[in-house]
Amino acid sequence: MPSVLAPRYWGAHLLALLMVAAASGLGWWQWDSYQARRDAEAVDLTQVEPIPLAEAMGPDDPFPGEYVGQPVLVEGSWLPEGTVYVSGREHEGRDGFWVVTPLAVGAATDPALPVVLGWSPSVEEAPAAPTGPGAVTAWLQPTDGTGEVDTDRTDDVVPQVRTADLIQHVDQDLYGAYAVLDQERTEPLEAAATLAPADLEELPPPAGGTGLRNLLYALEWVVFAAFAAFVWWRYVRDVTRRRDEEDAAAEPASDTPVPSGT
Repeated sequence: MPSVLAPRYWGAHLLALLMVAAASGLGWWQWDSYQARRDAEAVDLTQVEPIPLAEAMGPDDPFPGEYVGQPVLVEGSWLPEGTVYVSGREHEGRDGFWVVTPLAVGAATDPALPVVLGWSPSVEEAPAAPTGPGAVTAWLQPTDGTGEVDTDRTDDVVPQVRTADLIQHVDQDLYGAYAVLDQERTEPLEAAATLAPADLEELPPPAGGTGLRNLLYALEWVVFAAFAAFVWWRYVRDVTRRRDEEDAAAEPASDTPVPSGT
């Protein structure tokens, strides 16, 4: 081992130490970000003052974990042709459907935010979709992550509020989120008048959790730190073994008797 600590090896030891320290630090940073996002998602924002949607997120932004349940003000144009019915939603113990209509934020060709108008016991009993200009107050939510697959893309029934399923029913981009209509803070909407309010307690889990990326990055940095430590250990082992082999090879030569001249 003393030979491994020789000055000529200090550079390799320092490099290994820096790599492990940097990877560990970055891993801890990502873990801390993951915990911060989880704490933010646990805060109940449903009764705070609404803010404009643009203050929470843009059409191309990932979902902001600190705004789960945040009431937002959304104005634009309804897209009735994009209405879908999300199956497997309960209300007061009864199974039914969420009625979801996209609201283009701005002009009718701008990116749209899917809005859950309410709950219906069946597709047939759901009212006609809203048309024309629209302005709502709604609770912002990340897209669902139930893992269910839409087995029939020819109808308007989908198993979850997921962008990949909803994009098949509109001609423009969608936000990476959806919103649940707050009927008490929205001007009376005829399309939602006969619908029961969607229960926030019945919300399915988000798609993998909004902080999942930070958790995966943290694990990646831990693996990288472990790999750097393993490479350093192999290097030390090889240097030590090579030195031992050289010493072992030299010993017989030093012990060989010198023949006399007689």
